[in-house]
Amino acid sequence: MDSLDAYAERKLAALEGRNLRRVLVPTRREDGVHLWREGRRLVSFSCNDYLGLAHDPRLVQAAQEALRAHGAGAAASRLVTGDHPLLGELEARLAAFKGAQACCIFGSGYLANMGILATFAGANDLVLLDELVHSSLWSGAKLSGARVLTFAHNDVDHLRALLQAHRHEHPHCIVATDGVFSMDGDLAPVGDLLATCSAHDSWLLVDDAHGIGVINEGRGAAHGHDVPLQMGTLSKALGSYGGYVCASKPVVDYLKTRARTLVYSTGLPPASVAAALAALEIVEHEPQRVAEPLRKAQLFTQLMDLPQATSSIVPVIVGDATRAVALSRALADEGFLVGAIRPPTVPLGTSRLRITFSAAHEDEDIRSLASALRRALEAQA
Repeated sequence: MDSLDAYAERKLAALEGRNLRRVLVPTRREDGVHLWREGRRLVSFSCNDYLGLAHDPRLVQAAQEALRAHGAGAAASRLVTGDHPLLGELEARLAAFKGAQACCIFGSGYLANMGILATFAGANDLVLLDELVHSSLWSGAKLSGARVLTFAHNDVDHLRALLQAHRHEHPHCIVATDGVFSMDGDLAPVGDLLATCSAHDSWLLVDDAHGIGVINEGRGAAHGHDVPLQMGTLSKALGSYGGYVCASKPVVDYLKTRARTLVYSTGLPPASVAAALAALEIVEHEPQRVAEPLRKAQLFTQLMDLPQATSSIVPVIVGDATRAVALSRALADEGFLVGAIRPPTVPLGTSRLRITFSAAHEDEDIRSLASALRRALEAQA
């Protein structure tokens, strides 16, 4: 064990020297935008609770009722005894909401992406990833054993060239992209990607984790397109926990019998499913709330003279990891939590502040954040 400790200590020291070590910080969220850290009450611009629903009384009540009716946990995998009635109800609601035949709920978005790719791609197949996709898609691609290639970010011409050069060498091909890219906030050209995939008999997987509840009246970046694999999460705008994929009935039926991350994982707790059901009801019936995160992100980009936001995520790229951490600390001193994102989450030389906007933010908080960030940037100049 001495050699294991020494290995870990060397790695930690190297990360510390490059300002890349990550540390967990106990945090108590008070409501949709306020939290307590290290004895201070901060306004958070780092949460993915885009609609401010995680503390909504309707979600809390739904979760409490599910706890009383179904208990705290699912007790086993869904294929054993963990397929409680709420799961089927949520799958039907999500499928209808996303315009698909069927839906499969996973334990998390990470497990969903890993399960999808490892189920529908194998050792002789091809997986093409946008170079900036979420880590879970990389993990799923590697787990599949397929040949993995990347195309330049949102570059449909590069994707087309790769398909023309390599598609014929493999029985099956999956192209995977984020719908809303989590670190840049930009949108995938879903229509163009889908047309390119269709022309080359390839299956498009869109990770809409940051799109559902926010983009296209809450239906996500893939809405309006016949995307065969629409993945998403319950843990961001829907304020709960878990992941899903909406697809055709045969695809979902096959996932439920072969996706290892579903078959060998305990089912999602009933309270999480009930909360997601309540959130989906709100998304469908409160369009003004759904529109607020993007409006508030665009207010911020206007105040900061940045390109207009296209989602609820706005990056402020500063390049150097040390500089990003210093800016984050300066903003915390003024009462704002804004995360410093560093490699390997983002490419070298692109460390940034990742600023997220919620329907629960007050416009005045956004103006105050913009003023504080301007002061912090001027102090670094």
